[in-house]
Amino acid sequence: MTVDPFSDILKLANAQSVVSGGFTAGGSWAIRFPAFDKLKFSALLRGNCWLKVDGQEDAVRIEAGDVLLLSVVRSFVLASDLAAVPIEAATVFSPHVSKVVNLGNGDECLQIGGFVRLDSASGGLLADVLPPLIHVRAASPQATVLRWLLDQLVRERTAELPGASLASTQLAQLIFIQILRAHLEASGPLGVGWLRALGDKRIAPALRLMHGDPARSWQLEELAKAAAMSRTTFVVRFKAVAGVPPLTYLLNWRMRLAERALRAENVPVSALALSLGYTSESAFSNAFKRTIGIAPKRYRDVARLDC
Repeated sequence: MTVDPFSDILKLANAQSVVSGGFTAGGSWAIRFPAFDKLKFSALLRGNCWLKVDGQEDAVRIEAGDVLLLSVVRSFVLASDLAAVPIEAATVFSPHVSKVVNLGNGDECLQIGGFVRLDSASGGLLADVLPPLIHVRAASPQATVLRWLLDQLVRERTAELPGASLASTQLAQLIFIQILRAHLEASGPLGVGWLRALGDKRIAPALRLMHGDPARSWQLEELAKAAAMSRTTFVVRFKAVAGVPPLTYLLNWRMRLAERALRAENVPVSALALSLGYTSESAFSNAFKRTIGIAPKRYRDVARLDC
């Protein structure tokens, strides 16, 4: 199977999507959602409404078929009328029951929402590069797949099919991935960093090599050849897109993998060092401390205390 750096990042961040519920609404209505410490996604399947995020001056118009992803930790309001007094989401949604509730009078609007949990230690790798709001509009080319996924999600939740809970979770995960794909394809020039690097087709072959075998002592000539560029052109292009030189990117990726292993596994530091391409435990420990700011054994001890 082809190495997929984007999937590697999602796995490292341990992104897990969950459908939390939804609502139908009609007439004049407004509902306030609290600030989440998770990514929040919302899809309007029917009708239209407004989104007003706390601290942002302008409201956003949401039409049927639009899908949102909010990464900012702020409360927000969904409303048919911004002048309406919002009710608090906690008063209508049970924290332990995922269901569709009714607001106002009628059912002109239908919304389905959920959230994405990220690993507390490595989730920032993803959350920190996302804009406060990703708005995939129904008229965009990327919305076609999202619409199919959302239709399937509604079907699973209303038909009470066997395995509906698991199927809903898997569909929510696919919806999250499709939102990120839409962001990569339609957002225009991204800021310098790994997210922009993953969307750059010219350096993609080199990224696949490094992610496929991070323990290998990759040479710039090999990576440049895979990207069909001269060494100089490749280094300049890579740094302009990723923000760091190629071998620094490789070092940083190794350290991310090391952090995950130190938190989740009992592998000896010496064995971990060898698995990441270091010839000795001391060489690995020095690189880890220089990059992360703490020795690997100390990092493991602190991680276990936090569990």
